[in-house]
This record gives sequence, C-alpha cells and structure tokens, in this order.
Amino acid sequence: MIVLAAAGCAFVLMSSNLVAAQDILYLQRVSDRVVIDGLLDDPAWDELQPFPLVMYEPVFRGEMTERTEIRVGYDSDFIYAAAKFYYEDTADMRANSMYRDRYSGDDVFSVFLDTFNDQQHGLWFSTNPNGVRMDYAISNDLVFLGPTPFGSAINESWNTFWDAATTRTDEGWFAEMRIPFSSLGFQDRDGVVEMGMALGRWMPSKAEIHVFPAIPPSWDMGYAKPSQYARVRLENAGSGRPLYITPFVAGGASRLSTLNDAEDAYEIEDDLTGDVGLDLKYSVTNNLTLDITVNTDFAQAEADDQQVNLSRLPLFFPEKRQFFQERAGIFEFRTIGRFGRIFYSRRIGLHEGQNVPLIGGGRLVGRVGAWDLGLLNIQTAEGAGLPMENFGVYRVRRDVFNANSFVGGIVTTRVGWDGTYNHVYGLDSQFRVSPKQYLTLKWAQVLSNDTSLNPLHDASGGYARVRIERRTQIGFSYTLLGTWLGRNFLPGVGFLSRAGFLNPLAIVGYGWLAKESSRVLSYRASLLATQYLRDKDGTLDWTFVRLDAPIVMKNGDVHTVTIESNVEDFREPLELPENTIVPVGRYRYAGFEWSYMMSDGRLLRTNATVTASRLYDGSNVGFEVEPTWNVSRYLELGAVYQFNRVRFPKRDDGFSVHVGRLRVQIGFTTKMSVNAFMQYNASTDNFLANMRFRYNFREGNDLWIVFNEGRNTDRYSVDPVLPALDSRVLLLKYTYTFIR
Repeated sequence: MIVLAAAGCAFVLMSSNLVAAQDILYLQRVSDRVVIDGLLDDPAWDELQPFPLVMYEPVFRGEMTERTEIRVGYDSDFIYAAAKFYYEDTADMRANSMYRDRYSGDDVFSVFLDTFNDQQHGLWFSTNPNGVRMDYAISNDLVFLGPTPFGSAINESWNTFWDAATTRTDEGWFAEMRIPFSSLGFQDRDGVVEMGMALGRWMPSKAEIHVFPAIPPSWDMGYAKPSQYARVRLENAGSGRPLYITPFVAGGASRLSTLNDAEDAYEIEDDLTGDVGLDLKYSVTNNLTLDITVNTDFAQAEADDQQVNLSRLPLFFPEKRQFFQERAGIFEFRTIGRFGRIFYSRRIGLHEGQNVPLIGGGRLVGRVGAWDLGLLNIQTAEGAGLPMENFGVYRVRRDVFNANSFVGGIVTTRVGWDGTYNHVYGLDSQFRVSPKQYLTLKWAQVLSNDTSLNPLHDASGGYARVRIERRTQIGFSYTLLGTWLGRNFLPGVGFLSRAGFLNPLAIVGYGWLAKESSRVLSYRASLLATQYLRDKDGTLDWTFVRLDAPIVMKNGDVHTVTIESNVEDFREPLELPENTIVPVGRYRYAGFEWSYMMSDGRLLRTNATVTASRLYDGSNVGFEVEPTWNVSRYLELGAVYQFNRVRFPKRDDGFSVHVGRLRVQIGFTTKMSVNAFMQYNASTDNFLANMRFRYNFREGNDLWIVFNEGRNTDRYSVDPVLPALDSRVLLLKYTYTFIR
C-alpha cells in the first residue's frame, strides 16, 4: 500500500495540467421578507439580477426557444430561488405529477448546491408546475458505477426540510423555493461561506434543458456534476441550528401462515402490534449533523422490485429506508463489480428477507475543514435467527492536492452478543491529475473470529485495487483497472458478488456530438473486457467482453445496442428457477441486446428491451416492456413485464419466467397521495402487494397507512400444500416533528 500511495503521489506531482481555480461569484442578500407563494411579487426579487443561462440540450449553447429567468438570493437563515418560465404556447408545459419525490416527465426547476464545496457531493432540489418537491443527494461527482439507473451516484430516497410554491398563467409557470441553511450543512470560515451552485430548467416536451453555468455536455447528466458548478460566496449565513425531535407511534394487525411443529400443515397466526419511537436531528455545527434514533421503524419504506436471477451472482437491492440516506455517499467504499462495497446498510436490520428489530443508534456526518466525516453506530435486537448485534461504520476522507483528489479510510465493525465479530479497515485515495484523468488506489482487510476465515496474518483476507481512467462522454475515454480480492475477504457489513479473484479490466470508449442539423444528439461506443482469475490457483473463472453503442436522439429517445461474449468455468452446479441445474463445466456463450428508452416528454411512453443469447449450454430469449401513462396530473399508471424463455436442448430442460409489476400512483394534492405497487414473480411463485397512503400535514408531520399482502400462486407443487395467503399486514404510523 505504501508503494502504491507513493506511486500515486508521484503521478499527481508530475502532471502539469492541474485544475485552475474557478472565479467566485457573490450571491446577493435579500433585504426584504420573501413570502413563498409562487407569485414572485415581493420587492426582494427586483433587487436580484437573473443568472445568464445557456442551452445544454439538444444543442449546447444553441438558441433557446423559450424565455427563462432564474434569480437566487439569501438572508441569515435561508437560500431563496425564484424562476419565471415563459411559454409561447402553454400546451407545451408538462405538469404530470402531484406525487412527492416522483419525477414523471414534468417541466422542472432545479437548484444544485455543493454545500461543502468539495466538488464531490451535491444536493439537488427540484419542483414542477404543480409545486411538487423532489430532492436528491449526489455523491462521487456523479460518476455512475451501478447498480441503479443512477449508479448509486444519485440517492433518490434522501429528504430534508425545505419549501416550494408555484403558480401558472397563460404566460407560463412561476416558482419560488426557500431552503433553510439548517437543512444543508456547510463550511463557515470567519462568517464567509463558499459553495458550488448550478441552476436548471427542463422542458421535456421540447427535450430542452437550460442551465447555469455553461457546463459542457461532456458527461452523463453533466449539468448536475458538482465539480462543474459555479463557485459562489455568501457572508453571515446560517446563524441558527434548530433541533428536530420526531416521535412516532405505530400500530397494526398481521396474519401469517407458518408451518406447524409436525411440518405437515400450515397454521394461521394473527397478531396485534403497537410501538413508539423517536428520531432526533441536530446541527452540532453548521457542517456537522447528528441524528439519533430510538426503536427505529421503517414501516413506510417502499417494497423492493422483484427480480429474476439467471447468474451465479447474488441479487442486489438498493437501500430505501430514510435513516440511512443522510449524506450516504460519505460512507461509500466500492470494492469489485457493479455492486461490491465494504458498507451495505441493508445488512443492518434485514436478514434473509426478515426484519430485525433496531433498538437504536446514531450518526454524525459532515465536514470539518478539508475532512469529510461519517460516524454510524446501530444496535439491533435478537431476531430473524441472529443474536443481538452492534454495527459500526467510521469514515474519514481528506482533500489533497486539488479539487476531486482525496485520501481516506474506513472501519466497519459487526459484533454479536454471542462473541462473534467481523471488522474491516480500508484505505482509499483518488488523484485528479488533469480535468478528466484520475488515479484511484485502495486497500482493505477483514479481521474476524469466524472459524471459516483465516487469522490476521493470512493475506487472503485482503483487497487491493489500482484504477486509471479518463472520464468523459465526448471524445476518447478509458479505464484500466486491476483488482485483487482474497478468498477470505468477506466484510460482515458489506456486499460482495464474489471473492477470491484477480480481476484485470479495461474499458475504452469514444463519443461525439452529432451535427446541429441532425435528429441525433450524440453517439457513443465503448468496449469492456475483463477476467476473473481464481487467486488460489490462477485458473479462469469468468471472461466477459461487451460492446455498448448508445444513440441519443434530440427528442430525448435513446437506443442502445449491446453485444457480449462470455466464458464461464463452473466448479459447482448452478441452480436456476424451476429446479433447473447447470452442471459443472466450462461454457462459452454470446448474446445480443437492444434497448429503447422513450423521451419523458410523452404522456404515454414506454421503455423496451429485447434479448437473444446463448446461456451456458442453452439459450435465452427475453424481452421487457415498461409503459408509463400520465392519465392526468393526479393519476399515473406504470407497469413492467419481463419474460425469459430459457432452454437447454441437450439436457431436455428449461423454463420460462414471467415477472409483472403494476404501479398506481395517485396524488390527490401535493400533501395527500396513494401508491399501490403489485408484483407477480413466476420464479418464486408469489404475488405481492404493497399499498401506502400518506398525508403530509407539513414537513416532518405525516400519517402513513401501509398494507402489505403476499400470496402463493403455486400451492400444490410441494408437500404440505402451501396456503393461498402467505402474509398480510396493516400498519398505521404517525410522526410529528417538534422544531426547537
């Protein structure tokens, strides 16, 4: 590790193309009171000059088809933003959703803030013409690494306290935002605050985006990339540090089918539950936030999407529980593959699909000087076959050399009351050696008393990575990566798709913008080649080569062609759905995929994917369609249907799998909504329903009614016969936030 770090430092110091300091803009203070009503008639707005915006898409710096004005100011407690979005024909305006945090192809006004001024993290605040609030947290300078559509770089589940209001006329729509400094966290040096800021307007009917500053389209969603924001300065901001105290009460009834002691029949168990708990949030300083939770409850968390697994790798599900969302990017430490990480918060409070009671815990996150800081400790009760356990995650990271360069470390701990423990320490660094070139170095090791793992002195519990890359979507890009992951590197609070491998990887790509007269916005082609070699004997486990060629149209549609080739060596049989077994052996197979994503600007739109491939010693033909229909601003219907037909002719074996999802989203007002999510999965033979009603009296004051039901759809294939009803739960939860 010392050798790697020294090499990295030398690489940085030899580079003569370091990032130049950016000019700093001074935000104006507002002298009068601002009422957030969407009318923009307060005298304070007249004191502020609108920011100069440019077209981002479909033609960078092209002629904007509609007039746009955005103003931003602040006082001691709030950042204020106002927008006037004119339309020659207001029929082009899209106001599809009344549902909190759900983008549905709407016109959008967005404010991006890099409050710690680290050019790595950002907070994204948006509203649509209906006054719906959407807020997200950005991490890793918006570099997408998988597995979600936003590659974990955008946390869609993050929420905080702020206000927005809008109005509509025959000229267009108008919006006001008020964002408390207490919801942000920022660096204050002698009363002066510097942060990053970007602004944007989306017009999906025209596939047009206006932005400030003039960020070039060199990256996916570059308008939201923290390192590209304008740098702004504020003085004497954020003097207050309120305390948010949020108690909750919850109660409900459940019905569960369980196998009896004789294991020859199922019995119905009914239960009534009731609970109370408390969450507390306090800004210890302007840039350090403390969260404490007692008897934590996640009844209102959205259900996971059902998935079908056709590979040897475990399925990954993203975190949706609110407590783990605050500055979650600080805790990120990626390892191997699209999903691997040292800290995976779903290890806490969840085990094999069952909830584990959380007694409570705390989290301290923020920034001190040049240091990012994240401390998390949670205590769980005994449950789901696990003993009482304590989980800890401790993360530090420091800026070095220039913006987007850092060194850091992480420690995770998992201690069971039965005497077991699993600890991990890791060191990581990233050096930005030019505006687009990066070097990343990582090291980590597991310390555990698990008898299946070797002790500390055995290096098989280690992990190391070297990554050199050129990040851009326009022009030439590359990634050269070497990873070693020991066979006993099994972090107790992490997620790994595999262990015990050497993994070389190379990606080369080239992208370019089309002519201004073309219907195409951009083309890109990238080639990925990687291998997994067993660290025990150096033999091949998996070789994977993939060519991706996305074409982005100026109307917002995206077509992508993917061709891939695989060689996999099985030393253990693989079990697939319908009790289908792929025997031990080496398999060579290739495949083709075409996907189409329709522009969000259409009220009725769909995404589609078609797959045709060899699969091990057989074949797979599949497709997926995902239609969405904005019936009105109050009602959105969405569905997903996946089908895979897998056949192994030589063994006269195979199966077909269907997965269906239906989502009904009703927003009666911006405060009252219903989300009904129903799923069917043929590979697990179950039907699941998750329905959530929410009434938001005000921010932090909510009533939730949650109904979950699971049903078995193939009852007679096993003995004893499965009951039709697997489980049913009805829960009510009420939260009220006191602000002191």
